[in-house]
Amino acid sequence: MALAIFDLDDTLIDGDCASLWSAEMAKLGWVDGDSFLARDRELMALYAEGKLAMEDYMAFSLAPLVGRSAEEVAYVVEPFVEEVIEPLLYSDATRCLARHRAAGERILVISASAHFLVSAIAARLGIDEVLAIELEQRHGGYSGRTQGVLTYREGKVTRLQRWLEQQGESLDGAYFYSDSRNDLPLLQRVSLPHAVNPDPVLRAHAEQAGWPILNWR
Repeated sequence: MALAIFDLDDTLIDGDCASLWSAEMAKLGWVDGDSFLARDRELMALYAEGKLAMEDYMAFSLAPLVGRSAEEVAYVVEPFVEEVIEPLLYSDATRCLARHRAAGERILVISASAHFLVSAIAARLGIDEVLAIELEQRHGGYSGRTQGVLTYREGKVTRLQRWLEQQGESLDGAYFYSDSRNDLPLLQRVSLPHAVNPDPVLRAHAEQAGWPILNWR
C-alpha cells in the first residue's frame, strides 16, 4: 500500500504546535510567560535556520511538564487542540488528505514535536498513525526527558525506516509533504516529495530538483 506521509507544523497547520503550546502553558500559569516565550522564539528562530539542536529545545520545552501525569496534560491538550489548533488547519491540507484516503493510501504524520501534541492533532484530522518525539515517564509523571531517536532531520529517516520494517511497508510510491529544509533527508528518500509553503532553502532545492511546490492556505 502506498504511503502518504505528512509533516505537521507549517505543513498541515498554519503555525508550529510546540510554540503554540508554549503560549498555552503561559496562559495556564505553568511557566513565566514573558521569559519563557522569549526563549521559545529564540530557539524557533534557530530551527527555521536549520541550526537548532533539538535536544536543547526539548529540554527547555519539557521542563514545565516534569512531574505532571500524561492524563493531566492530555486534559488540557484536548481543548487546546480544539480552540487553538483546529482553526489553523489548512483547508488545502484537509482536501489533500481526503484525496489520499479516497485513493486507499496509508496516511502517516511524522513530526519533530512531542508525541502528546502530534497525536492529539492528528486524531482531530482522523489520522491514527504518528511518529513523533517520545517522552520519558517516571513515577507516574513526565521526567522532562525524551526517549529513543528524535524525529528530527535524519532522525525522521531512522524512525521511519524502523516503522516500515515493523509494518512490512516500503517507500515505493510514497509521498512526503513538508515545508522545511530540516526534512530534506526524508524528502530525498521518497518517490514523490512535495514542498508545501517551503522555506527559502527548501524552495531552492525543490525548484532545482523539479519537485512540486504547493501553496496551501
